[in-house]
Amino acid sequence: MSLTLWATAMTMFCAANEANGAPSAPGSAKTTPFFVFDNGLGRGEWTPERQAKTVAELGYDGVGYTGEEDLDERLAAFDKYHVKIFNLYVGCNLDNEPAFGEPLRAAIKRLRGTGVALWLTVQGRAGGDSHAAQTVGEIADLAAASGLRVALYPHTGFYVATLDDALRIAGLAKRDNLGVTFNLCHELKAGNEKRFDELLERAAPRLFFVSINGADHEGDWDKLIQPLGRGEVDVLRVLRKLRAVGYAGPIGLQCYAVKGDTLENLKHNIAEWRSLRAQLQNEPKEQKPTSRQP
Repeated sequence: MSLTLWATAMTMFCAANEANGAPSAPGSAKTTPFFVFDNGLGRGEWTPERQAKTVAELGYDGVGYTGEEDLDERLAAFDKYHVKIFNLYVGCNLDNEPAFGEPLRAAIKRLRGTGVALWLTVQGRAGGDSHAAQTVGEIADLAAASGLRVALYPHTGFYVATLDDALRIAGLAKRDNLGVTFNLCHELKAGNEKRFDELLERAAPRLFFVSINGADHEGDWDKLIQPLGRGEVDVLRVLRKLRAVGYAGPIGLQCYAVKGDTLENLKHNIAEWRSLRAQLQNEPKEQKPTSRQP
């Protein structure tokens, strides 16, 4: 890549970050963006127009979409209602050759300058960490040329299954526009609840996204993914820690397989989010951790 092209891409990347809810400086008065996964927004049933209108009316900041299809319709709908598409859930598979295909390449080109991040899962096993880092790095380079960020999305059972995995691969790939995601439900599934503070402290410099939901401490997905305000896990404690480590980026609402009426669930969750946010704002701030001396 020529120096001129690289500079242009980095300018687009920085501008897109600012436009689409990239983390602001610790202590910023800017409200933390809160978006909903499309699995809680009538995925496969509601049109993008209905999704965008509902998000805007209820007070969510936007959506996290799945897949590369219907991008023009999605982008137009959310632009119309002045709400954001924060990310696009996409994947690569190390067992395939190539590990990702033309739909993802085309989506990256289409999203040029929009600030929509790639929420990237990594499946397969072939080639291990070196292949994973090479593949993720290639995707990150394509994204950088379109001014986009890439956030690894840890998913139970995938090669990148936990935040530990995501940090390891991101560290090996070494791309400025490559970060990681803290997914509450998947970290619970991995048995990492007691390590949340440690994980968030380690991840903070690379943390692009966070997902939350109500949850019990253990169990199947119906226990680990519930509406906000339900379950045993103290979500407010997670939000406190995020504030303490200086994270002010987007937080997404995971809704996979949550039962009930979609609209009523959305109303319930936004009310719970506002309650959590109000509680947090009324509490004194925890001191940001300092690096430990050997």
